[in-house]
Amino acid sequence: MADILVMKTKGKHAPKPDKGKPDKAKLVKGSYRTTTWNHFTGEDDRLYCGIWESTPGKVTVDYKEWEFCHFIAGKAVLTNEEGTSWTLKKGDAFIIPAGFKGTWETVKKVRKHYVILMPPA
Repeated sequence: MADILVMKTKGKHAPKPDKGKPDKAKLVKGSYRTTTWNHFTGEDDRLYCGIWESTPGKVTVDYKEWEFCHFIAGKAVLTNEEGTSWTLKKGDAFIIPAGFKGTWETVKKVRKHYVILMPPA
């Protein structure tokens, strides 16, 4: 019998946070610091699930993977290469398909649940 996995950022069962910052070539503005609590890795290291947050800033993105996001807090604007923008906030859920290119701008500190599926090797 398997147990469920409850995702937390603090306490006994919270994973160690992974702190990050973007490659300087991808940073458009701001400081943009990230923290990731990866709670699950599976499907031959192709599937990742957890909680992620970022400080305000803007970066270029080029998604090779598929990602489902659900904002727990914050606000961000995603803009594709053609200039179409989506403003996303607390409570919003969305999918970023593989092949999405553009920018991610965190306007107000974001915290989200994520599920990422990497492409086959």
